[in-house]
Amino acid sequence: MYERRAYRDWKGSEDLDGFTATVKETDLFIRADKNIQTQAIEAIIRHRTPLEKYIEENREFLTSLEPVQVAPTAPEIVKIMAEAGARAGVGPMAAVAGTLAELVGNDLLKFSREIIVENGGDIFLKIRKQRSIGIYAGKSPFTGQLTVEIEPDETPLGVCTSAGTVGHSLSFGKADAVTVMAESAALADAAATAIGNCVKSREDIQPALEFGGRIEKLRGIIIIVGDKIGCWGSVRLGKGGKE
Repeated sequence: MYERRAYRDWKGSEDLDGFTATVKETDLFIRADKNIQTQAIEAIIRHRTPLEKYIEENREFLTSLEPVQVAPTAPEIVKIMAEAGARAGVGPMAAVAGTLAELVGNDLLKFSREIIVENGGDIFLKIRKQRSIGIYAGKSPFTGQLTVEIEPDETPLGVCTSAGTVGHSLSFGKADAVTVMAESAALADAAATAIGNCVKSREDIQPALEFGGRIEKLRGIIIIVGDKIGCWGSVRLGKGGKE
């Protein structure tokens, strides 16, 4: 079932062109120096196709909730997802949205100096000026009230969100939002799932932050449950205006 992505209606950067690129289940919202939708669709197909073919022959890759080993000859996207899942201790498909956002974003940097790719709440960005990313946390009072401030020298960066109360992605937790930042959007996506699985109530925020802090190569973590929020690492929160 299609779920309307209301956060895409938030005010965006007027200096960047915004457009969608959709192929089957992959539905990206992209901001760039200009409209490069054709190139974006080509990039999605380029990376989705080997993943689809691999899954046809290796169903465990699709269904496993635990890390899966893959051969050195596996497609690039498969190896990236498998490594991210292994680092976070989850199945490789927990990293699919972030991985696609990152691979497509890197491809589009050939055509635009600045790129922001959003894939179901998982974001890859390479920017030339400070940007603010709005946090969507369902019915939490923090939705639309907080932003994550990102500086150009921190990018390329993945900013990925998992939620137990919002969206269709599989989560065993009850957090309204678990947002993770890492240089790898694939890792940020997988880690957001792993950390989100630890959160059943407000009392789990601190233990979940400590758990996430032990996952190597993460830069920052934000956990929101209702009217409670916890942060770890390099996180700068702002108020108001949303990208």
